[in-house]
Amino acid sequence: MRYSRDLRGYGETTPDPQWPGGARIAVQIVVNYEEGGENSIEHGDAASEAFLSEIIGCQPWPGMRHWNMESIYDYGARAGFWRLHRMLRDIPVTVYGVATALERSPEQVAAMKAAGWEIATHGLKWIDYRDTPREVEAEHIARAIDLHTRITGERPRGFYQGRTSMNTVALGCEEGGFEYLADTIADDLPYWHVHNGKPQLMVPYTMDANDMRFSSGQGFGTGVEFFDYLRDSFDVLYAEGAAGAPKMMSIGLHCRLAGRPGRAMAIQRFLDHARSHEGVWFATRLDIARHWAKVHPFQPRQRPSEMSREEFVQKFGGIYEHSPFIAERVWDGEMGAVHDSAAGLASRMAQVFRNASDEERLGVLIAHPDLAGKLAQAKRLTADSTAEQASAGLDSLTDEERETFTRLNEAYVAKHGFPFIIAVRDHDKPGIMRAMQARIDNDTPTERAEAERQVMRIGELRLKEALK
Repeated sequence: MRYSRDLRGYGETTPDPQWPGGARIAVQIVVNYEEGGENSIEHGDAASEAFLSEIIGCQPWPGMRHWNMESIYDYGARAGFWRLHRMLRDIPVTVYGVATALERSPEQVAAMKAAGWEIATHGLKWIDYRDTPREVEAEHIARAIDLHTRITGERPRGFYQGRTSMNTVALGCEEGGFEYLADTIADDLPYWHVHNGKPQLMVPYTMDANDMRFSSGQGFGTGVEFFDYLRDSFDVLYAEGAAGAPKMMSIGLHCRLAGRPGRAMAIQRFLDHARSHEGVWFATRLDIARHWAKVHPFQPRQRPSEMSREEFVQKFGGIYEHSPFIAERVWDGEMGAVHDSAAGLASRMAQVFRNASDEERLGVLIAHPDLAGKLAQAKRLTADSTAEQASAGLDSLTDEERETFTRLNEAYVAKHGFPFIIAVRDHDKPGIMRAMQARIDNDTPTERAEAERQVMRIGELRLKEALK
C-alpha cells in the first residue's frame, strides 16, 4: 500500500525562504470575494446558502430563497468590501474571486485592479464540491478560468477552490496553467507537490487566522479576540524568522465577516502591529509563489516509496547485511513520503526487523562479518562493510592489533554464537576494541539485545549515506 499523505514535510529544519530584503516574515492577506456566487435558487442552485454567515446553525432551504442569508452576502459586496478596500488598498493583497461573483461586481473588480491586487480564482461558484463528479468539477474549473479572464482581462495564476473534493488539487494540477494552488493548510511555507510526475507549487492557506471563525460555534466572538490571535501568530512567526527560520503568515478575510465595523478594527490594529516591526514583507500569493519557484525550484529525485519492488530491493536489500527480506517486507507494507527520508526508512526497516522471527533476527546477526577478520583480509566484504571498517582504520591494523581482534572475535563467537557487531562509524579503533573487551563479559541475552540495537544503528547510518 502506498500512503498518499505527506506527514513529514520539511522535517525539523525548514528551508530558508530568503524573503526579499532579508525579511523575517512574509505576511499574506487574502480577501475572499464570494458575494453573488453563493448557493441561491436565483443562481440555479437547489437550495439557499448556509455557510459562513451571521445565522448560527443555519441550514439550507431546499427549493426556497433565504432573504436574510442573501442580504448578509449583499452586505459583503455593498459595504464590507469597500471598508476592507479602504484599509488595504496600499498593501499587496490576493483576492480569491469566485468567477460568478466577480461578474456581478464590476465596480469592486475595478477597485481591486486599481489597487494592484492579485485576483486568483476561487472557482466558478461558491458551492460545496465534495460530492461533485470529477468531470463536472473539471468543467467548472475551466469555465471559471474562462469567465475570470473575460472579466479581469487576464487568466488567474492562482487557484483556491475552498470547499473542495478529493479531486480538486489533482484537477488544478492537470489544468496546467496555475503557478500555485492554495487548497492546502499543511505548512507555513510553500512546497512542491508532484502529481502524475509533474511538480505543482502549493502555497498553503489558513483556517485559523481566518475571520470564518466568527461564524463558527467555537471561534472568535469579538474583534479583540481576532486581533489577539493574529498578533500572537505574527509574534511567534516573527521570532522564528529572527532565529533564522522565516515563515509566511496567511490571513483570511471575508467581506461580509471582517468587513463589519466591529471586526474591521482588528485588521487595522494588526496592520499597525505588523508595520511597527522591521523585516516584514507584505506580499501577494503570486509574489510568494514566484519568489519560491526562483529561490527553491523543484528538484527531482528518486523516492524510495515510488520505486518498483525490484529497484527498491536492489538499492536497499543490503542495508541489513545479506538480509534482503527486510527490504522486501518494507516495500510490501505501507510506504509513503515519510519513508523517503533516511530517518523514516530506517525506522520502518527497524520495525520490520523487530517484527521478524527470532530465527530470522539471529540470521541477520550471523550474516555480519567479523571485524578485521578473514573476509576483510581477503577483500570479500560487502561495499558497505568495507567502507565502514575502513572508516575506523580497521583496514590498516598492525600485526599485534590484528592478533588482538582475532582473539577477541573468536572468544566472543564461542560465548555468544554470533559475531561481535558494532556501528563502527560511531567509534574509533581504540573505542571498538574497548567495547569488544567489555561486551564479551555480558550474558548472551543481554549481548543479543545489544547486537540487535547495533544492527539497526548500522542500518540507519547506511541509509543516511544512501539517501544523501
